[in-house]
Amino acid sequence: MIRLEHVTKVYGETVAVNDLSIEIEKGEVCILIGPSGCGKTTTLRVTNRLLEPTSGHIFIDGRDICQIRPERLRRSIGYAIQSVGLFPHLTVAANIATVPELLHWGKDDIARRVEELLILVGLNPVEYAWKYPSQLSGGEAQRIGVARALAADPPILLMDEPFGAVDPLTRERLQAQFIRIQQELKKTVIMVTHDLDEAIRLADRIAIMELGRLVQYDTPETILSRPANKFVHDFVGTDRALKRLSRIGIGNFIRPCPSVKTSDSIKEVAAAIGSRRSVWVVNDEGRPIGWIDQSRLSESVTARETIFSGDIHEIALTNQATLREALSRMLGQGFKSIPVVDDKARLIGEITLHDVEAATADGEA
Repeated sequence: MIRLEHVTKVYGETVAVNDLSIEIEKGEVCILIGPSGCGKTTTLRVTNRLLEPTSGHIFIDGRDICQIRPERLRRSIGYAIQSVGLFPHLTVAANIATVPELLHWGKDDIARRVEELLILVGLNPVEYAWKYPSQLSGGEAQRIGVARALAADPPILLMDEPFGAVDPLTRERLQAQFIRIQQELKKTVIMVTHDLDEAIRLADRIAIMELGRLVQYDTPETILSRPANKFVHDFVGTDRALKRLSRIGIGNFIRPCPSVKTSDSIKEVAAAIGSRRSVWVVNDEGRPIGWIDQSRLSESVTARETIFSGDIHEIALTNQATLREALSRMLGQGFKSIPVVDDKARLIGEITLHDVEAATADGEA
C-alpha cells in the first residue's frame, strides 16, 4: 500500500531522514517512534508532500506520489495532529465537513457523513455538531480531529501524536476508541508517538528510528523479545516482559464488585464490604467518586464521613485498558485493586493485582 524507498530529507547540513526504506501493508498500523529529532514527523510530512524528500521515492498503491498533485494527494490522505488544528470560528460540523466541501460533496451527503463520524468517535451529533472548538474538552477536540481526518473516507491516515496533551484516563479512552475504529474501518495508518506503551498497544508494526535512520522495523512482539541491537534494547527498557502486558486487554479479567453511595447507612456499607478491605463509592449516576476502607467503619459515623475522595480519574480504568495499564495504575496508586468503568465513566467492576499476577504466571503475557 505505502512504500518508502531510500527516502532522505536534508536541511542544510542536518540529515533529518537518512536512507529510509519501509513498507506498510494495506490495513496495517505502522508506528514511528524514537528519541526527539530522530525524523519521525519529517517522515510523516514527506509522505503527504507537506515536505519534499531530498532523494528517494514514496509509492502509494504502486504510484510515485511525485506524479500526483500535492493538493490532490493530501485530500486523499487523512491527517490528525496533536494540536488538533480545528478552525476556531467554525462549528464541529463545519470542521469535519472541510474536505468533503473541497471535494464538492452534496449538502445531504456531508450532513450524513458528519453524523456518521460523530457517532463513530463516540460523540452525540445532536449535542456536539453545533459546538465550537472552544467549548470542547481536550479529549473531545482530539476525537473531532480524528473525525475530520476521516471525513472523506481516505484509505490512508497519518497521525502525529494524536493522543498527546491529555490526561492519562482520556488518553487511554482515545486509544481504545482508535482500536475500535480501526477494527471497523481497517485504514492504513502511519502514526508518530513518543509513548512506547502506546506503540506496543496500537501497532501492527513499529519502526524505531535513531538520528534519521531506521534501526528496527517489526511487530511489537518481535521488538520486545528480540531487540535488533543495544540501542533498541535500551530504548524498550529492561522491563520488556512487563511491556508485553500492553498487548493483553483487561476485558477477560474484570470481576464484579460491590459499591455503595454516600447516602447509604454505615450498616449497608459494612454489609457491602464484608471480608473485603474496602468498597468503592459511586454517585447517583453510578460513577465512582472514592472508596471506604474497612478500618474507618464506625457505628457513630455515616458513609459520607468515611469516604476517601482521591482523584478517581487517576485511578479508574476503562474496560478497553490493558493489563500493563492496570498494573502501572495499581503500583502508582498503591492499590491492590482498581475500579473499571465504561465509556460513560460508570463502575462496571474491578481488576485486582492477583488477576495480573495470575495472567503472567499462566504465560498469557
